[in-house]
Amino acid sequence: MVNFKKEKFIPIVIIGILVIALLLSHNTKEIDMVTEKILAHSNAWVDYDLSEVQLHQGDNFIQPEVSWEPYKVTEKVKGIFMTGHSVGLTERFNRTIDLTKQSVVNAWVIDVKDDYGTMTYRSSVPMVKEVGADSSVKVRDFHLIMEALRENDIYPIARIVSFKDKQAATARPDLAIKSNTGAVWRDRKGDAWLNPYNRETWDYLVDIAREAAEKGFKDIQFDYVRFPTDGNRAIIDYGEAGKKETMAEAIAAFLEYAREELKEHGVIISADIFGLVTTVSDDMRLGQHLETLVPATDVLLPMVYPSHYALGTYGVAIPDKDPYTIVYTSMNTARERAEALETDRPKAILRPWLQDFTASYLGAGLYKRYGKAEIEAQIKATYDAGLEEWVLWNASNRYTWEALMEN
Repeated sequence: MVNFKKEKFIPIVIIGILVIALLLSHNTKEIDMVTEKILAHSNAWVDYDLSEVQLHQGDNFIQPEVSWEPYKVTEKVKGIFMTGHSVGLTERFNRTIDLTKQSVVNAWVIDVKDDYGTMTYRSSVPMVKEVGADSSVKVRDFHLIMEALRENDIYPIARIVSFKDKQAATARPDLAIKSNTGAVWRDRKGDAWLNPYNRETWDYLVDIAREAAEKGFKDIQFDYVRFPTDGNRAIIDYGEAGKKETMAEAIAAFLEYAREELKEHGVIISADIFGLVTTVSDDMRLGQHLETLVPATDVLLPMVYPSHYALGTYGVAIPDKDPYTIVYTSMNTARERAEALETDRPKAILRPWLQDFTASYLGAGLYKRYGKAEIEAQIKATYDAGLEEWVLWNASNRYTWEALMEN
C-alpha cells in the first residue's frame, strides 16, 4: 500500500499552480520571487487542508476536484478503544502513547461522536451546531492529537455512534424514532434514537464522518448502526418507509451510502455488530444480518465479549469463564459464512471486539476476573479462527498491557 505523504505533495501542487498562473502573465521576476518565498516556507504547509487548495480565476479562487480514494490506507489492526476524555487528558494520553509503542498495539479507536450524541472536538457541520452536539467538547486542539498519532505511527479509527443519539433526536424530533402517538420514542434508559429509515439522518452521520476523514482518520467505524433492541418496541411507528424496506435492508443501504459518499476521502468504512450476529440466521430484529452486511462494508466488528452471551450458549455453561470457546466459535462461524457467500462484490474483513474488562455485574459465580490469560485466550481464538485483526474494549480505557507487550 502506498503511504501518500500529503505534506510533501501539497507544496509541489501549489508551486505548480502559481507558476502556471504567473507564466501566463509573462512576469519572470514575479515568478522567481513567489517560487523562492514558497520554497522557503514550505514546512509551514504540512497541515494545510487540501480542500483549500485553489486555482486562480480573476479575483476569486475555485476548488479543483480531488480524490484521495487511490491513497486509502489499510492496516492489520491490533487496537484499543479511547474515549474523547482520555485523549483530552494529557498525562493519560502520553502514558497510553508510551505503552502503545512498547506493545503490539498499532491502532486506536477514538470517540468522535459518543453514546450521548456529543462530539469530542468542535465541529463545522451545520447540524452539529444546530442540535448543540459540540457545545461542550472534550478536546480543543484536536489537530495536536492527530499529529501525535501520526508521529507515533498509530492508525487512527473514528468511532461514530450512529442512530442512538439522544442529543440530535431530542433537538430534531422530526428525525427521531416515534411512538404510535407521534411522540419521540425512548428506550429503557430514556435515550432517543434517530430513525434509520430517514435519509436526512444518514446525511448527518456522513457529514460527521466526512469531517473526521478530513481531520486525518483512516477508518470510519459506525457503532450503534442498528435499530433499538430494548424498551417498548411494540409502540414504535417507523412511518411509511418501514413498510417498504426491511431493517436489514435499511442498515446495509446506509452503510453502502456512507461508503459511496466517503469514497473520495480514501477511508475504510467499518461497522460494529452484535456478537450473536455471527451465528444466528436472521437480523435479530435489529437490522444486522451477516450476509447482508459483508458486501456493504469494508470491515465488520462483531462484539464477541464472552460476558454478553447467555448461559449455555455454544454449549458453554458460563460463557464469561470460557473466553476462548466463545470467541473462536463466533468468529470461525462468521468467517465460514462470509467465505460461503456468493457475491461479485468485495467482502468485509472480520475484526472482532474483544473483552478487556471484568463483568462483575453478572453476579457471583457467573464471571471471572479478566487478566493476561483471558486476553491472550481471546487473541489466540481470533487467530485460530483464521483472522488477523482485533480490537480491545474497556470503557475506562484501562488495558491489560502485560498481555500486549512485544516479545
